[in-house]
Amino acid sequence: MDKVTVEICCGTACYLLGAARLMELEANLPEELKGKVEFEAKACLGMCNDDRLGGAPYVRVNGSEVIANATPDAVLARIRTLLEMEDL
Repeated sequence: MDKVTVEICCGTACYLLGAARLMELEANLPEELKGKVEFEAKACLGMCNDDRLGGAPYVRVNGSEVIANATPDAVLARIRTLLEMEDL
């Protein structure tokens, strides 16, 4: 894996419930993670209609894994875990 891809839903519900804070992750990324993570703002990931996923804001990691009720700490923790797994 070259980089961890993080797609942040910036649809209305997600934005109001915290996506704006999630977008700040890129600028505030810890030095050891810089160059290893690619952030993308998405107009809408279309996840609000799926009750099984949880609540907004939503983040999709590496194209398939969904983090519901995403917080900066939760996203950073998942990025670190994925990068550690890569080193195994």
